Amino acid sequence: KLFPSLAVPSNPLSIVLPAITLAAMSTAVQTRMTRSSMLEVMRQDYIRTARAKGLDEKVVIRKHALRNALIPVVTVVGIQVGQLLVGAVLTETVFSYPGIGTIMVDAINRKDTPQILASVVFMALIFAVVNLIVDILYAFIDPRIKAQYLQAGKGKKKGLFHVIPRKTTP
Repeated sequence: KLFPSLAVPSNPLSIVLPAITLAAMSTAVQTRMTRSSMLEVMRQDYIRTARAKGLDEKVVIRKHALRNALIPVVTVVGIQVGQLLVGAVLTETVFSYPGIGTIMVDAINRKDTPQILASVVFMALIFAVVNLIVDILYAFIDPRIKAQYLQAGKGKKKGLFHVIPRKTTP
């Protein structure tokens, strides 16, 4: 038995099957999304212009195409975190792996309402934090979105993306 089907704390290989189970679908969706997004971006005029300027193909792909193609991919990854949390409940139960999923299933079997509510609120909090991180990543990936954040924040308190203007001498 190369990979044990039940969680064995002394064997680090016992996490391989649950990890493959959780990663298989999300990897396929992310790969398909990245491919279709890259194909769409590669047909844009600014990519043609970058190539016409004589930029190396690797530079065109990394600096121009990939940044714009990652926006929908980051969105999908954020949504998939919720799917992974739900999938973890079932996967931990099937593989007898201790975690939030096992805690939730045990609480449901015991009819422990406070524990169920706490687990659901905890998972919702994780999902909300991931969505916040996704929104912040948008500004780091796409300079246009960062400019919108900066424009919306003018005249307000300094925020995460506040740029301090340089003093110029006359």
